[in-house]
Amino acid sequence: MMRSIDRWAIDERGVPSLDLMERAGAAVAREVEGLSPGGPVTVLCGKGNNGGDGLVIARMLRDAGRDVTVLLAGAPDEISHDARANLERLPGPAPSSLADAVIEPAGVIVDALLGTGFDGEPRGAVGDAIDAVNASGLPVVSVDAPSGVDASTGTARGRAVRATLTVSFHAAKPGLWIAPGKRLAGQVVVADIGIPRGAPGACRTGLIDAAVLDELPRRGSASTKFSSGQVLLAGGSAGMTGAPVLAGRAAMRAGAGYVILNVPASAVQAVTATGAAELMVRGQPDDGAGLSADAAAEVLRGCQRAGALALGPGLGRSEGAVSFARTVAHSAPIPLVLDADGLNAHAGGLAELSGRSSETVLTPHAGELGRLLGLDSSEIERERLSHAREASRQARASVVLKGDDTIIAEPGGFAAISRGGSPALATAGTGDVLTGVIAALLAQGAGAFTAACAGVWLHARAGQIAAERAGSAEGVIASDVIEALPAARAAAGRGQAS
Repeated sequence: MMRSIDRWAIDERGVPSLDLMERAGAAVAREVEGLSPGGPVTVLCGKGNNGGDGLVIARMLRDAGRDVTVLLAGAPDEISHDARANLERLPGPAPSSLADAVIEPAGVIVDALLGTGFDGEPRGAVGDAIDAVNASGLPVVSVDAPSGVDASTGTARGRAVRATLTVSFHAAKPGLWIAPGKRLAGQVVVADIGIPRGAPGACRTGLIDAAVLDELPRRGSASTKFSSGQVLLAGGSAGMTGAPVLAGRAAMRAGAGYVILNVPASAVQAVTATGAAELMVRGQPDDGAGLSADAAAEVLRGCQRAGALALGPGLGRSEGAVSFARTVAHSAPIPLVLDADGLNAHAGGLAELSGRSSETVLTPHAGELGRLLGLDSSEIERERLSHAREASRQARASVVLKGDDTIIAEPGGFAAISRGGSPALATAGTGDVLTGVIAALLAQGAGAFTAACAGVWLHARAGQIAAERAGSAEGVIASDVIEALPAARAAAGRGQAS
């Protein structure tokens, strides 16, 4: 994507390519000086224009009086045209070959090896250099993206630089938002290098910000508890009655006017004992472990008046619960949020959801998505974006792949990424909270993708607010996140987006 933007700026807007490279190098050189004001610098340059940026950086740092060692991958006649032009401008000692050199102790290392066009596994001298950089323990500044990271997806298929700071040009690349690329990039700084406005190309990945809340319906003076959105929730089982209560309370705090919990008849007393007075509770047929297949007809009848259904929190994995979940998910005529054991009931049968008559949001973590796709969770984590998109395509649903860098994919291939930054959410029950929030937004009339994106944003911001109130992320519980939801929406209205 960045290559096409560069080419447009050069060919259509007449911006000299060497000028873009000069500005890119200057931006990185400033960050290097800020990170390490003194001491020697080692600059590792690849054969392409990323290496050309590195040669500009080396020249500017030498001009500033720094001791700079340049290591070049390949012979001078093997590098790109613009990189060769900047090699000719480089004062001082000529670069050494990357294959023959040893990385000496330095104040900082500049990684200009591979850049945004890379897709694959670093090998040979470049791969060995990446290993040496990571073993050095020195601060590292990566140019546009850490070498070895796919800048479009965040995938690292082999060796990859662990950067202290990454300077990204024109706009942050999606691979810097998504693990493992997110973890490898360190701090990300976006530098303006003079790309004119109006660059073409439909970006298929974007960041979620508070503006998504502008698309949500709001209560008015004529609103009632029914017109504000009615959520039907089905879940709960022996020992797991808290999950549907958390989801129901979250739906109320997210704006739903009416929430009905459908739980096993044997669990009604435990549910009502939680003190969730605002929630309606209906006992449904159970098999002693959880909701039975016989409960499906009752829940489907309840869908006639509801605006959205949340299915799965605390459901359990008994044979009856699995049958119940599959019947209800396939037949419910209203928007559906499928979570937890509602997802597990569809392990290996994800495509069966594609025939639903209304919109669907799936909210798996990596393990659940792995079960849906028949993959190990570690494989999901290696390529989070591509697997989220594949699941969305198969199910014809919006898929929320949970994590600090939560990914929301829609069937057309577009994906939105949450910046995360909410370690307070790493506690039991917060997934149920997210389910309730998204269900409330669906019930209020938001489309599936909008509800998912807005729900993820509110959830993350509520986690941050809860941590501020508690004094630390470690002290937060799921109920704290629920109580922070109104403040999260109010904070967005005051422009306090995260």
